[in-house]
Amino acid sequence: MGVLYGNTQLTGKERFFKDIIVSKTDLQGKLTYANRTFLEIAGFPDEKSCLGQPHNLIRHPDMPRSVFYLLWQTLQNDEEIFAYVINRALNGDHYWVLAHVTPSHDMNNNIVGYHSNRRIPNKQTLNENIIPLYKDLLRIEKSCSNPQKGMEKAFQTVVDLLDDAKLGYNEFIFSLGV
Repeated sequence: MGVLYGNTQLTGKERFFKDIIVSKTDLQGKLTYANRTFLEIAGFPDEKSCLGQPHNLIRHPDMPRSVFYLLWQTLQNDEEIFAYVINRALNGDHYWVLAHVTPSHDMNNNIVGYHSNRRIPNKQTLNENIIPLYKDLLRIEKSCSNPQKGMEKAFQTVVDLLDDAKLGYNEFIFSLGV
């Protein structure tokens, strides 16, 4: 399914949801749980069809890699993160979420996976702040011939933005109005 999905063309059609989207992954980012809302919005026929698949199967090409880099850095430091994310459904539609991602722990407090709750994002915040920021980060990422260098340069842009604002990333997200 992943190879097929990677070739899915974007439709330009936005999907909307009403309930909280929930998914869980293992340490490698492979899905171990998905609620009904996740299955419906992403276009999976059932939970069995997505379990074991990489969560980035629903990654939209307009989502900056630098934001995911920040997300993974934060989670691996055993911290939670809030982030606006644009995802791609299996048929090529897209949908925006405000994600709250946290590490999951075992009885010995070892990180064993990740838990993500996604809710409906604030449209005004998306249009006025997030979409322009993500377009700029994507432009920076694509300006380098080396994808890793482009991602690092865009990530540094985020770091500089946070330094200028004197805010952590989660504080920055909440300052925009969620």
